[in-house]
Amino acid sequence: MAFRPTSKSKTPPPEETFEEAAYLKALGENQKHVSIRLQGGEAVHGWIEYYDRNMLRLTREGAPNLFIFKSEIMYISEGEITAPRVRRPRATKAAAAVPLRPESANGE
Repeated sequence: MAFRPTSKSKTPPPEETFEEAAYLKALGENQKHVSIRLQGGEAVHGWIEYYDRNMLRLTREGAPNLFIFKSEIMYISEGEITAPRVRRPRATKAAAAVPLRPESANGE
């Protein structure tokens, strides 16, 4: 039995599902507290008051409101974003032999 390709091809998935607008609308209507991580690594906190195709307005307490371009957003999460974990180098045997406090020049 030979393999015969079907003449029907699968339809590719849509490029836009329009779920982003529904999600941002729900966050704004409920004034849900969000954290936005920007491309530069900075995190800003507040709630989304307005959004459109290219940007959104983040309303903050005790700080100026921000208009943020969507292209500058890495991700949005509900609630607070904690500081990113800093990876520390593992200690090696050579590093373990180094004293923690340098000895003073007086020989004390």
